[in-house]
Amino acid sequence: MSRQPNIPDAPGAPSRAGASETSTAQAAPARDSAPDEARFVRHAADSRASAHARFTLFRAFSCAWEGIAYAFTSQRNLKIHSAFAVLAVALGFALRISEAGWLSVVVCIALVMALEVVNTAVESVVDLVSPEWNELAKRAKDCAAGAVYLAAGASLVVAAIVFLPRLCALIL
Repeated sequence: MSRQPNIPDAPGAPSRAGASETSTAQAAPARDSAPDEARFVRHAADSRASAHARFTLFRAFSCAWEGIAYAFTSQRNLKIHSAFAVLAVALGFALRISEAGWLSVVVCIALVMALEVVNTAVESVVDLVSPEWNELAKRAKDCAAGAVYLAAGASLVVAAIVFLPRLCALIL
């Protein structure tokens, strides 16, 4: 999957033909003529290549789903967040929480899951551009993980506000 398709230079952009063999190999992987179906990244040149948008809405949704699936299969924390999301939904049904409670729970679940996927994307890009250890790469990864941590902490506060009064009413 690290191979990039053969994409022409954008109109008006400097040609890569004059670049040396060494710098081209370091800047981007070798390009070959992959079929359109094998393309997994949209480039600005795609939009300018023809009058019709070759990157369909269906393909955009397909790419989004592939990203979510990759994050779910590769990230342990996303699986843990999913388990807590299922628990929160089950508890919501069992305790018959209010509409406002449901809204809060759903927004928290969506926020934590979305941030975990963004965290995965940040980690992937940082690994791509900085394969060796680098202080700035560490900071970028730590900040992305910190965003998830903050959202998860806020979600615990929301869960306490939504669920604890109903749980206490059942117990007492």
